[in-house]
Amino acid sequence: MRTALLSDVDAITELINAAFQAEKPFFDGDRVNREKVREFMRTGQFLLAEDSEGLASCVYLEVHEGRGYVGLLSVDPPKQGTGLGRKLMYAAEEYFRSAGCTGVDLRVISPRTVLPAFYRRLGYVETGTAPFPSEVQSKVRGHYIIMSKEFV
Repeated sequence: MRTALLSDVDAITELINAAFQAEKPFFDGDRVNREKVREFMRTGQFLLAEDSEGLASCVYLEVHEGRGYVGLLSVDPPKQGTGLGRKLMYAAEEYFRSAGCTGVDLRVISPRTVLPAFYRRLGYVETGTAPFPSEVQSKVRGHYIIMSKEFV
């Protein structure tokens, strides 16, 4: 695992969009573009996991006011279900602990009902909801589920 460099922008963009194909029933278009990935890299960083075939998974990390935010957890579709996402989440949590964070927050979309269960198994609890921003056009009714994990 390593942190991303600007030279990784294309690979990160492709991986996220491939991994987020599961959201196609809920949203049109790609999840990110190159500029959006560059913007994320200005406000936080991506942690990457590579294997012999190249980029296998990534996750976005941002520290804000003593808490971590994790987003865009993406695993190459053929490698989903192998434990790679869980390993990346553990690495993200270690990153936040090392940064002195008291906990970590994330959000998932309510139509993806398998995601809250995945994060609950990692120790996250639902702490609230938030509406989709007005610029997000969803094909189905939904909202964000906010989940958090406190470090003890």
